[in-house]
Amino acid sequence: MKILVTGGAGFIGSAVVRHAVRAGHAVVNLDALTYAACLDNVAGVSNSPAYAFEQADIRDRAALDRIFATHRPDAVMHLAAESHVDRSIDGPGTFVDTNVMGTFHMLEAARAYWIAEGRPAAFRFHHISTDEVFGTLGETGQFTEDTPYAPNSPYSASKAASDHLVRAWHETYGLPVVMTNCSNNYGPFHFPEKLVPVVILKALAGEPIPVYGKGENVRDWLYVEDHADALLTVVAKGEVGRSYNIGGENEAKNIDLVRMICAILDAKRPRATPYADQITFVADRPGHDLRYAIDPTRIATELGWRPSVTLQQGLEATVQWYLDNEAWWRALQGRAGVGTRLGTDTRA
Repeated sequence: MKILVTGGAGFIGSAVVRHAVRAGHAVVNLDALTYAACLDNVAGVSNSPAYAFEQADIRDRAALDRIFATHRPDAVMHLAAESHVDRSIDGPGTFVDTNVMGTFHMLEAARAYWIAEGRPAAFRFHHISTDEVFGTLGETGQFTEDTPYAPNSPYSASKAASDHLVRAWHETYGLPVVMTNCSNNYGPFHFPEKLVPVVILKALAGEPIPVYGKGENVRDWLYVEDHADALLTVVAKGEVGRSYNIGGENEAKNIDLVRMICAILDAKRPRATPYADQITFVADRPGHDLRYAIDPTRIATELGWRPSVTLQQGLEATVQWYLDNEAWWRALQGRAGVGTRLGTDTRA
């Protein structure tokens, strides 16, 4: 296929781009290159004749129309989004504008292109979203594709809205869509404001490792390379109009995850004192969801996909990647908001 990937210079998007090119697909990487994007993330495939880059904003309809007409993709994989919960607390308008209006413009540009091409049955618009749209779970239960939406942050609310737009464009206009909602990702090229890279980099710097609240919040952790593989499986084999939840089958409390990373660093780069001594509990995030967990039955039974990496294996690979790629993360340290606590003032 020729795949138009939005947000392909970001964390998950770049993993999709790398995976798709190496799997033999042609890829057009559309990215606005905002603060969390980095073209170094796709340097390993950027010289391939199967790769093309377009710097554009998903809110720019004229640019989208030009890109569709120029490249004539067989599928769209829409990952471009503002995604950091703490930033959404401080500036919700950006999240609504990008995630809701940007998705609207993507859908309209894709629909116009699809119609102009004669409504090809094989065309797909794959919308990639998050399990955070479902809200929070108690100590038991899992999210299924039929779980009612109950978003609790500006970020998750904006993603929920975009999910609903995609569904409506399928039901109303017949646009052939597939949808996915994933659990927390981690792995190489993770922008250094999210939990796993924050822990690694604070530990290496000898600084306090911040853990929100008591660290009791539970997440299902999905290795990003596994996620990319799942996404390409869905765009190729998923049923039109259907959604698929993608999980790592690796639930862990935040505090246990942090201690696992510290133990891996103790083994890989030992110091006189354990890295866990740097753990510091800080004020909790406003509206912090207690627990997320994915029921992966549908994607496993219908598409034959399951994650290949355990949490221990994935964390060991991730820590090693950060140890081996200091130049990559040091270059991002000066970007706005990196290394500072955001999202604490709900009066903003």
